[in-house]
Amino acid sequence: MPAQSKIDMLQKVSESIESSKGVFVIDYRGLSVKEAQELRRELTANNAHMKVYKNNIVKIALEKAGLPTLDDVLVGTCACVFYDNDPVDAAKVIKETAKKLEKLEFLGGIADGKAVDAQEAQAIADLPSREELIAKFVGSISNPLNGIVRVCNGPAQGLVTALHAVEDQKNAA
Repeated sequence: MPAQSKIDMLQKVSESIESSKGVFVIDYRGLSVKEAQELRRELTANNAHMKVYKNNIVKIALEKAGLPTLDDVLVGTCACVFYDNDPVDAAKVIKETAKKLEKLEFLGGIADGKAVDAQEAQAIADLPSREELIAKFVGSISNPLNGIVRVCNGPAQGLVTALHAVEDQKNAA
């Protein structure tokens, strides 16, 4: 019979998995308490949260949720970063903190229901955010539309210019 504390922890992990869109597993060894708190604040500001659970309990919760169990990733000292919306935002926070502190490292994770390794998680961090992609998309759509408006406006503007020239000639005479 498992201890009640482990059953409670399994329940908490299951709730975190169900309420999130995915998870990154990171190696956080060497972080001071202050640095860990700063990382947690940054993640919370980007709709993510970091928790440290027992690896075996996380594996059981992932298996119960029908997700990859990350057997090769959940080894040793690691923390789980659960993100609510965009994986890019959480991955960018981890990447920037790792670059600043030189203590964090991606181990892997789950994105869109599929297991990702450390390199794929790093690649997610290198992607532009959702807002940046939307801005680029809108810009790429609006440029050709502006050109079309100018082309369509050209003959009408030429006609107006010609009519003003005729009016100026009649007023001068």
